[in-house]
Amino acid sequence: MTTKISKRARLDAYLKSRAFAGKREPPIPRREGEGPAPLSFGQEGIWRRAQSLPGVPLYNETITIHRRGPLQSVALQRGLDEIVQRHEAWRTTFHGTDDGHVVQRVEPSTPVSMPLHDLRGLPVADRLPEALRMAAEDACTPFDLSQGPLFRARLVRLGDDEHRLFMAVHQILLDGVSVYRVLVPELIALHDAHVAGRVLELPKLPIQVSDFATWQRGWLRGATLAHQVGYWEGQFVDLPEPLRWPPRDRPTRQTYGGAITPFALSPKLGFALRALAAREGVTLFATFLAAFAHLLHSYTGQEDLVIGTPSPAGRKRSEVQGLLGYFLNPVALRMDLSARPTFQELCAQAHLVVGEAVSHDDIPFEQIVERLQADKDPSRHPLFTVAISQEPPMPDVPGWDLTPMDVTSGGARWDLYLVLDDRRERGILGRVQYNPDLFEPAEIEGMIADYRAVLEDVVVER
Repeated sequence: MTTKISKRARLDAYLKSRAFAGKREPPIPRREGEGPAPLSFGQEGIWRRAQSLPGVPLYNETITIHRRGPLQSVALQRGLDEIVQRHEAWRTTFHGTDDGHVVQRVEPSTPVSMPLHDLRGLPVADRLPEALRMAAEDACTPFDLSQGPLFRARLVRLGDDEHRLFMAVHQILLDGVSVYRVLVPELIALHDAHVAGRVLELPKLPIQVSDFATWQRGWLRGATLAHQVGYWEGQFVDLPEPLRWPPRDRPTRQTYGGAITPFALSPKLGFALRALAAREGVTLFATFLAAFAHLLHSYTGQEDLVIGTPSPAGRKRSEVQGLLGYFLNPVALRMDLSARPTFQELCAQAHLVVGEAVSHDDIPFEQIVERLQADKDPSRHPLFTVAISQEPPMPDVPGWDLTPMDVTSGGARWDLYLVLDDRRERGILGRVQYNPDLFEPAEIEGMIADYRAVLEDVVVER
């Protein structure tokens, strides 16, 4: 780094941003009329990147809902129909206009296609592989954003009391909160109500995603925009050296290939990590980030590291907490290891860096890249090539489970994306999405082992 911002200056900027963010805002209003609406900044970013890569299932997300116990497919189908009727985002299409803008249109609600495949006629050992084969076909098939629906659902019966609902969904429709806190809880509640012959009245939604998008276009400007731009320009007065990992020649342009390797951290290690985070006064995510930065430093020797994370920028307002939709914005987390910090110091730095970034995450990532002139290398993602995130907590409902990103679409936006999912007593589930044009499977397995070793070491040292 040629220019460094002192910890004191960064802390001052953080405190000022918290005071700025704490100003009371009027409620988000409903938009006028029912015609086409603008896209939110997050939606538009996805739409434009998807248009630049036609035929590449880069933004196909996968969700698997597990059911052990009685399930009525008709009740599940009715529940999914009601969710689509309730959440306009899941019956919306996206269209470019002649003047270069993009609009979203809410389509009429129609019954969801959810074919049921009964695999009980196959040998037990063949059932799950066949189910995953069908799910992969859905995941790898690109969506046309101008034609709905932008999701596919397939219910598979693996046994008398074992089902899996595989869903492939375009990312423009959802984020982690959508999956963990909205879709799965609502679908379970509606299924159980229909099985019991009850009518379930879910809380009324104050707004829809199109209302948020219309509001956001008017809100993010003037002093609000200038405040956020100034923070990121200060963070990146100088552009860091690209991450020297993996240590091999890169293709001349990004290939966006994707594969997924799952892993798990034991309940004992998960408990120790939560205890460590509590003692240090930081979040569990800050602990994960600090360990990841330490690992990347050990691989590369680089002291100035930039790691990405999808920040829930649009989820700050209470009106959107119950909505299905995409409210994320990638942010760059710049970590300084030049002073050889202890892990305790690295956790504190990670906590502060995340807090600063989340306080300035409303400005679209693409605008930051443009202002910093950071998009000059077509072989890599601008500002960062690796990312990390933690899933939101999910209510524990006996007999039901969720595993997102367990079926690969064959696409990935970043070189490597580390996702952690704290399941408390069940331990921590993890997934590494990576580009197989850059990493061999054995290298990913080695990276996972090294990351687990770092986490085990830091809890023992404390």
